[in-house]
Amino acid sequence: MAGLSLGERLDALTHALAAGRDVLPDDVVARAREIEERAGHRLRLSDEHTVVALAGATGSGKSSLLNALVGSPLATVDVLRPTTSETLAVVRGTGAGELLDWLGVRSRHLVDEADATAEVPGGLVLLDLPDHDSVRTEHRLEAERLVALVDLMVWVVDPQKYADAAIHERYLRGLARHRDVLLVVLNQTDRLEPGERSAVERDLSRLLADDGLAGVPVLGLSARTGSGVGELRDRLAEAARRRRAARARTEADVADVAAHVLAACGETTSVPGRARTELVAALERAAGLPVVVDAVGASWRRRGREATGWPPTRWLARMRPDPLRRLHLGASADPEVARSSLPATGAAEHARARGAVRAYTQAAAAGLPEDWALAVHEAADTTPLPDALDHAVASTSLGVEGRAGWWRGVDLLQWLLVLVMLAGLAWWAVLAVAERLAVPLPAPPTWGEVPWPTVALLGGALLGLLMAGVARLAVAAGARRRARRAHARLRTAVGEVADRLVVEPVDAVRDRHAACREAALRAVDGRG
Repeated sequence: MAGLSLGERLDALTHALAAGRDVLPDDVVARAREIEERAGHRLRLSDEHTVVALAGATGSGKSSLLNALVGSPLATVDVLRPTTSETLAVVRGTGAGELLDWLGVRSRHLVDEADATAEVPGGLVLLDLPDHDSVRTEHRLEAERLVALVDLMVWVVDPQKYADAAIHERYLRGLARHRDVLLVVLNQTDRLEPGERSAVERDLSRLLADDGLAGVPVLGLSARTGSGVGELRDRLAEAARRRRAARARTEADVADVAAHVLAACGETTSVPGRARTELVAALERAAGLPVVVDAVGASWRRRGREATGWPPTRWLARMRPDPLRRLHLGASADPEVARSSLPATGAAEHARARGAVRAYTQAAAAGLPEDWALAVHEAADTTPLPDALDHAVASTSLGVEGRAGWWRGVDLLQWLLVLVMLAGLAWWAVLAVAERLAVPLPAPPTWGEVPWPTVALLGGALLGLLMAGVARLAVAAGARRRARRAHARLRTAVGEVADRLVVEPVDAVRDRHAACREAALRAVDGRG
């Protein structure tokens, strides 16, 4: 598996910090931010190249110095760059394309790596900037833009203009913050006598000190004769080597701080499956589900008895209030604004619910470092639980709508038996009146020794009561089924509340922990 580049390891460290926000120790975050700032976007693009800019005023000899450093006159420079408004880049080999795109340098001269005569040091990207004192504003802006982006700046002056106040006040004085990556070259020294050269170099160093650039190296050379160019080339090559060493140190720093992040994350853990089950069960009791489930069964039994009971006694069932209506539950509940009238849950049930949430977060935080465990506990907010549970219960369809199909058949048979009973009663009434009025009527037929009016009266009553008893058992069985189904639906609704307010927020913290740990691990070992 290919190793990660420094830029990719920095990205991994950034992802680890983002995932561990507000949880990782402040000192670890501060050190990681410092490393990120130090490395910056530049290293993420190409940590194998050192960008060197040749800057200076008109006539200082930047282009001739570039040709001398490369070891080739680059005769095509004027053709490719008809004006000095466009920066020219010289780089040996490939691999710097993305870096040059980021720098915004379009004009490029690529030196073949196989060219043994080329003198461009490996790992260097040389930029010939437009003149800083150009009369064209866009030229000056282009130069100033790149000065802020390059790794090393070589400011080129000549013996005639090195002391020009405009150069020092307008440009060099503003580079004080870049002193560690600045080298000043006194070009065209071939025009000076040896004694004059030393005097000019000393005077230039004094002026630089006045600009806040004391200690910045001053190197005298002549691009025309080549004197001192080799020393400058060696210094640039050494700068490239130092950059590679700095990259190695940055890699070590990234690995070190990522190891601290990894240590702050500890090990990965899992949440026992029973933890959620126990949480939902406790929230069921806190939401009053036993009361609601009992009310579902009682409501179904009431309606069943009202539909299938013995008609002369059905009025007794109607006198009892519907348990679900009393709780403001049932088919008429508006799921958007539904509220129940369940009895207020006692302190013991609320304590049990809070205890269940605490038990779940403890199970989820088990094995995590203290800071991450605290974040897990804080993720679960029990404040909205009572209202959320009440709304979940009130907006859940309890499945008590409509009637069982067989109820209508039993109802018809019950009323038919009532009619038979009334017919027998009427028959006896007619016979009694006729006897009192001495109106002769034939004796009623008998079933065995029992007169048919008696059979109709008693038989209708007894069969009606028997049918009501059987129907009552069947209704009770249906009520139990309805209660079980309602319980399942309510349990699902309560589980959704538990997931939304407890499980998912806790999982979000645990996911952040896993992402932080994984990214830190990638930043530590550099494995893809």
